[in-house]
Amino acid sequence: MVIDSHQHFWVYDEERDSWITPEMEKIRKNFLPADLEPVLKANGVDGCVAVQADQSNQETEFLLQQAESNDFVKGVVGWIDLRADNLYDRLEVCSQFEKLKGFRHVVQGEPEGFLEQPDFIKGVRQLAAFNFTYDILVYPTQLEASYTFVKQLPNVRFVLDHIAKPFIKKGEIEGWAKDIKKLAELPNVSCKVSGMVTEADWYNWKNEDFTPYLDTVFEAFGSNRILFGSDWPVCLVAAEYGAMKDILATYVAKLSKDEQKKIWGDNAVKFYSLD
Repeated sequence: MVIDSHQHFWVYDEERDSWITPEMEKIRKNFLPADLEPVLKANGVDGCVAVQADQSNQETEFLLQQAESNDFVKGVVGWIDLRADNLYDRLEVCSQFEKLKGFRHVVQGEPEGFLEQPDFIKGVRQLAAFNFTYDILVYPTQLEASYTFVKQLPNVRFVLDHIAKPFIKKGEIEGWAKDIKKLAELPNVSCKVSGMVTEADWYNWKNEDFTPYLDTVFEAFGSNRILFGSDWPVCLVAAEYGAMKDILATYVAKLSKDEQKKIWGDNAVKFYSLD
């Protein structure tokens, strides 16, 4: 089974979705399951995990509605206020939704020191009681803080989104690579190979631009902790789905069939407890 472990749905709202800048005109519109399903079929993908793009309870409800109405949406990574006093009770309610697999906070948009907050750490710690996962969304400058954060939470299962968004367009790798390797030392962290094309030169990238970054990630995490993700529809600003998927397909062609099977789907099924 091939699983896209990272994509988004939205009904475009100019004010709420202000992060979609004018240069991203291509994705300033609605993207729903009916738009994604034929794309997945055309690219040999069997199912997907829908990830929050807005930090609201309404977003989680919206994604769950899409998942309940579409069998190919196998799981949802929603948003919840992880610093709320009544978090445990709310997680208990959330655990009744079979397709709700975990949560994410857009830490990349938070000030320095956010991951050090005791109330946030306490909130993420509670996810383990309900077998919920946590998606780490950070920039390279936040990787060191991510290591300190995750190290305090050995019972929570983490996955790093978009290989932490290295500055591929500038060819910067050294500091990011050092911090990636350190984070990967923690056994409860996996990594999504996703979102790379949007960190490259949108109009002039080549497959080989990504090779040193993929080398680093594969060396650090190994084939047992790497998940394929598209970051559709965000990826469309730089590449069509097939071209984006081909970057990883070309790279993993040298691996064994068993390793490829894990990366394309088995690891996502295991990490998110998908049916």
